[in-house]
Amino acid sequence: MDEDHRPLLPDRHPQANLFICDVADAVIKSDMASMEHPIFTLSKKPIRDVKRYEHGDVVLEVTPGPKGIANIYDKDILIFAISQIMAARNEGRPYSREIQFQAQDFLEFSNRHTGGHDYDLLRDSLDRLDSTRLRTTIKTGGEETWEAFGLIEGAKIKRKRHDGRVTEWGLKLSEWLFKAIEANEVLTLHPDYFRLRKPIERRIYEIARKHCGSKKSWQIGLKKLQKKCGSSDAIRNFRLAVRALCDFDHLPDYSVSMEGDMVSFRSRVSQQVIVGSGFTTKLMPDTYEAARQAAPGWDVYVVEQEWRAWVMNLLDQGMEPPRNPDSAFIGFCRKWAARQK
Repeated sequence: MDEDHRPLLPDRHPQANLFICDVADAVIKSDMASMEHPIFTLSKKPIRDVKRYEHGDVVLEVTPGPKGIANIYDKDILIFAISQIMAARNEGRPYSREIQFQAQDFLEFSNRHTGGHDYDLLRDSLDRLDSTRLRTTIKTGGEETWEAFGLIEGAKIKRKRHDGRVTEWGLKLSEWLFKAIEANEVLTLHPDYFRLRKPIERRIYEIARKHCGSKKSWQIGLKKLQKKCGSSDAIRNFRLAVRALCDFDHLPDYSVSMEGDMVSFRSRVSQQVIVGSGFTTKLMPDTYEAARQAAPGWDVYVVEQEWRAWVMNLLDQGMEPPRNPDSAFIGFCRKWAARQK
């Protein structure tokens, strides 16, 4: 299949991700509030109208800046920042609302090209994030307040005076978003999130990740899904987009199906699989972070291979596979680390 017609973008930096571990621990994180509610527009074209969303007791108004409302691709910067903060927090390193970074690290982290134009696009994204204003009652950190604020509280780009070379990029997260991070109101995203081509695919994945999570399945009506996506498309066009997801079946973590106007999500990692001589159960992304905490300093993927070999040895002896592989692996990591002392 031609690259432009494949459902997923190519992995543009397959080796770089190994080194970005130093930047963001290779664990992609997003806040639950923006996964639950349509804060970001799905259009790359400037949206300069105030967007209002109401659901239950939640009220959300998004006001654009000069370059329009921040879009779902601009959100990649916040995901990058949240991932860095959570990595620092989990490792006991200092962290704050202020983030300094190198643009190339971000571009590789988010599976983007690294040409000169991509740096211009990054600057535009910071502009939209800084100027987009929210008025909302969405709770973060267990508190509900009606307040107005920006997604970030400023951004900066440092350049060398003599040659104009950029030496540092930076931003300061809003107190509202930082409060969510402090309260652990974040979820891990699949790395292939950044390979999804269409904004609606990213948004539907976020909703599935928030609501289906690690459950076997979850259902939602088409109209309600469209509302949660924040899509302004005609319902027939939105229906076609969801059907395309069903046909290609390329959404990370979840398989999507439709019966009438009921959309169903089924977890791809909820069942154990034993093929040939290998125990090939897929672990949840969150499990690897917990494993790092259980076995600090160890390469959890190396430990995982030891665990799988240990499980296969038990199976060869006629024993049953673990009922909860994720918990079993974390327990194995904890014992592994204790034995190596």
